[in-house]
Amino acid sequence: MPRITKRLVEAAEPNGRDYFLWCDDLPGFGVRVFASGRCSYLVQYRSGGRSRRVTIGLHGALTADEARREAKALLGEVARGQDPAEERATRRGSMTVAELCDAYLQATEKGLIMGKGGRAKKASTLYVDRGRIERHIKPLLGRRLVIELTQPDVQRFVRDIQAGKTATVVKTGFRGKAVVEGGPGTAARTVGLLGGILSFAISERIITVNPVAGVKRPADRKRTRRLTVEEYGILGRALAQAKENRTERWQAVAGVRLLSLTGCRLSEIVKLRWSEVDVAGSCLRLEDTKEGASVRPLGKTAQAVLNALPRIPGSPFVLPAARGDGSFASLSNALERIVDQTGLEAVSAHTLRHSFASTGGDLGYSDSTIGAMLGHAGHGLTSRYIHHLDAVLIAAADRVAMQVARAMSETGRA
Repeated sequence: MPRITKRLVEAAEPNGRDYFLWCDDLPGFGVRVFASGRCSYLVQYRSGGRSRRVTIGLHGALTADEARREAKALLGEVARGQDPAEERATRRGSMTVAELCDAYLQATEKGLIMGKGGRAKKASTLYVDRGRIERHIKPLLGRRLVIELTQPDVQRFVRDIQAGKTATVVKTGFRGKAVVEGGPGTAARTVGLLGGILSFAISERIITVNPVAGVKRPADRKRTRRLTVEEYGILGRALAQAKENRTERWQAVAGVRLLSLTGCRLSEIVKLRWSEVDVAGSCLRLEDTKEGASVRPLGKTAQAVLNALPRIPGSPFVLPAARGDGSFASLSNALERIVDQTGLEAVSAHTLRHSFASTGGDLGYSDSTIGAMLGHAGHGLTSRYIHHLDAVLIAAADRVAMQVARAMSETGRA
């Protein structure tokens, strides 16, 4: 067998069963080709009269050259009389939940753990994961040995978070703070992350059964708040006043209007680039969303807001930062200030997105049509190569946006 390279591994064809490719250039270094077609790098050696095998990692997550370097290091340990497989087994047996979480985060940062759609987790998702680990999982379970963790332990963990045992206020930076909350929603989402971390432990052969399986999770209260016609009117007047009195930057006013008229997520509007705005095609061609690349229909009222915005030389963003060369990242804070002025309660970017969808429902559109307008997973229009959206879908987005715009007029009448 010749030297193992990227070309050789990618040319390996599945044949209905697992088989191995071995490297003549580095004896003991090989690739396991699974029946599914996946390939995993490994090292095989003898120690104490026994044949031992250590998995290095999957092809794709690791390159052939990276795997070769790791294989050389492992075989070097063997040459010095060590047994890497035994040492790994010992470490696995004594690994705490806190150490497992750290290993999981390191693997995620390297792109070795996939999220939705088989894509590496985004930095924003990793940031949230790290917060849940540091503020909930480690305080409650961090010192426990992974191999000793049981289903009742996890059930108590869920109850403790739900009861607010980990609720606190954490200082962040010089003046910042993070409010750590408990409750059923936090408990449900955190135990979901814990399940993923323990699945990673299974893949690393630390445990064989996931103790999260079968644990009863509290119902995650869905955010169903929507704006009424009167509340849309109040918000519309607040935006008009903010613009007239210049109490908020133009990016804030435009950003809130775009959230209301498109149903986009906050991050999608904050990061929106002019290159993603296709006025001729009546759509937004978003390149980086929660669901990957996504095409969204764009109503005429939303187009009018975009057409009225200034284009700042040198900035690719529709809503550029007030200072620096980034995007207007403080849109969430600006929305909170604007809402505070109105006296409305519990109005967030998600509320505007849900209200847009609910308006579509009021107008009689199907869940599939509404899902396509919002860019939900499983509703098709996720290819950046779609050039012409269905005219019916564009008309639907136009009608919903028009209804919202009428409600946001100063009279508040739909």
